[in-house]
Amino acid sequence: MFEPEERISSNAESGAAFRTTLWTEVILAGGHNSPESAAALESLCRAYWYPIYAFVRRQGHDAYEAQDLTQAFFMDLLRKRFLNEVNRDKGKFRSYLLAHLKNFLANEWTHQRRQKRGGGQKLFSLDEQMAEGRYKEEPFDNATPERLYERRWAQTVLDEVFRRLTAEYQGPEQARRFTELKCFLTEAQMADSYATVAARLEMGEGAVKSAIHRLRQRYRELFRAEIASTVATSAEVDEEIRYLFTVLRE
Repeated sequence: MFEPEERISSNAESGAAFRTTLWTEVILAGGHNSPESAAALESLCRAYWYPIYAFVRRQGHDAYEAQDLTQAFFMDLLRKRFLNEVNRDKGKFRSYLLAHLKNFLANEWTHQRRQKRGGGQKLFSLDEQMAEGRYKEEPFDNATPERLYERRWAQTVLDEVFRRLTAEYQGPEQARRFTELKCFLTEAQMADSYATVAARLEMGEGAVKSAIHRLRQRYRELFRAEIASTVATSAEVDEEIRYLFTVLRE
């Protein structure tokens, strides 16, 4: 569920308005393993664990190994030595994460080291049934682990934005309104007419159109903010948006 690319990647957010976000918080910390940078990195890991899991599964690991590897990878990622390597040259969190994951799988993981390094610790709750259920819905195609990772990353961005948008509609009446209006987030998903929805919500048609406009505008704002939280500079936001939409259209 997303707006057309040209509507989201407008220059609504200038470089001057680009605020310190999760990934920039980590980058600005540099070699200092501050509580703020660690918390920012952990928040990103919690949101973007599934692309990692999907990559590991596509590499040939079974569900149990993929769950264990995903947890161990994030535990290692949060160690100071990884934070020490972060700087503005690292760019996008998406690329940084994949590079470290490949290194982790190639050089650091062995079955014998599992308990020694991970010790059964878990950074966050990773529901194995849910994770594997999502993976089983992946298309049976020839996509490389890298391409599957990119696809799931793009979809996770959209999922995270929609989750945040939904959370803003608190209370039964607001939730009901959101349920009726969310189908208008894209032209392609418009199942009902404005008049039909207006009647169900007991609102005027003009009021419904205004509410839809505000909903779309807020969605675009949240989308850009989510992208901004995973890149290093404001200049990368539009570039990342274009790239992720290209991946989603494949």
